[in-house]
Amino acid sequence: MKKSMVKSLYGLLLWLPALLASAQTITLKVHHFLPPGSTAHKNFMVPWCDKIAKESGGKLKCQIYPSMQLGGSPQQLFDQAKDGVADIIWTVPSYQAGRFPVTEAFELPFMVRDSERASRGLWHYATKHATAEYKGVKPILFHLHDGSLLHTTKKQVKTLEDFKGLKIRAPNRQSSKMVAALGATPVPMPLPQAAEALSKGVIDGAIIPWEVIPSMKFEEITKFHTDAGAGEAQISNTAFIFAMNQAKYDSLPPELKKVIDANSGPEPSAWVGKVFVEDIIPGKKAAEARKNVFYSLPPAEVKRWEAATASVTEEWVKDMTAKGFDGKHLLEEARAACK
Repeated sequence: MKKSMVKSLYGLLLWLPALLASAQTITLKVHHFLPPGSTAHKNFMVPWCDKIAKESGGKLKCQIYPSMQLGGSPQQLFDQAKDGVADIIWTVPSYQAGRFPVTEAFELPFMVRDSERASRGLWHYATKHATAEYKGVKPILFHLHDGSLLHTTKKQVKTLEDFKGLKIRAPNRQSSKMVAALGATPVPMPLPQAAEALSKGVIDGAIIPWEVIPSMKFEEITKFHTDAGAGEAQISNTAFIFAMNQAKYDSLPPELKKVIDANSGPEPSAWVGKVFVEDIIPGKKAAEARKNVFYSLPPAEVKRWEAATASVTEEWVKDMTAKGFDGKHLLEEARAACK
């Protein structure tokens, strides 16, 4: 055999694994904590996965595991992506209290007005200021939901004084501090635990967005719904991340990395924020169908709540400064990103 032929065969053998990899369909395990009927699953993750499948010519596809079907708890999802238990996860970083303090700026009281714009801003803010918090994963997008409001089982909350004696579910550290500042007892817990806690009377209410109400049947458990009036800032919000295991991303052929990259970033983040806002209506209709009671805070009462919770934002600035950041500058950046 001629030397040139040997070299050609040797070169082919070297390239064969890469050629085979590029020809194979790669299935990405996507893991999250909500049921298949949730907005996140059916209106965000399924369309996102369909899009990358189409744009990759079928070389990329997803296997979505809702409701923690791969095991673990919502608090463990970020590390499941980091450690390769799942290829992609969707979660609330701040379910792990104190681990993502820079990102928590978007969870401060009365921070967000427009979830679509603020989701785009969250991407820019997090990828500029919070990169150390997300080592080991490749962020695909960040987003916010449609804004949390207060849902209670037996007592309608109209004023600050109505919080006294209530135990309220809070999704994260900053909302827990907010609930305490408003005069109630905060009970931090991930969303899947809240329905059972409400039905058993362990808690009296919960800070929850409208979009998740139907999929978790909260309209059947709660009776009263209190929100800031039209035009006011949202009482609270929660930052989410859709992230990929870094090693899995690095292992993809260049053309498939481009597909993931094309579906990552500020505009996909804004799209998901918009998806959540558009899904407010089903939750409200479900509550209306059960003749639940709605209450919008008048502007004067909103100002009272804002004043009562201002200390939460001040404490966050001090905490960030103590950690070596410029807390005041981060707050300014977060506020600008929300606009």
